[in-house]
Amino acid sequence: MAGQQANNQDKRRTTVTIYGDQYTVISDESKNHVNDVSKHVDAKMREMKRVNPYLDTRRLAVLTAINIADEYLKMQKDQGYISEEED
Repeated sequence: MAGQQANNQDKRRTTVTIYGDQYTVISDESKNHVNDVSKHVDAKMREMKRVNPYLDTRRLAVLTAINIADEYLKMQKDQGYISEEED
C-alpha cells in the first residue's frame, strides 16, 4: 500500500475500522485489498488481546506488527525469496 510514489489524485481513499478505531487509508490498491488487509490486522490484534488481555493498545499494536512481520518473513523464507540466517 505504501510504496511507489504517485499523485494523491490517483490514489483511493478507503475508511477502515481496526480494533474499534477508524482510519482513512490512501492507497493505489483496490478497496477490497485495503479492507482485506485491515480485517487481517484487526483479527490479529483481537487474537493477541485474547492471549494477552492486560496489554494496552500501543503494546498490542506493536506485538501484532511483530507477529505479522514474523509470519511474512517465514513465508518469504519458505518461498525461497530470502535465505535462512544463521544465529
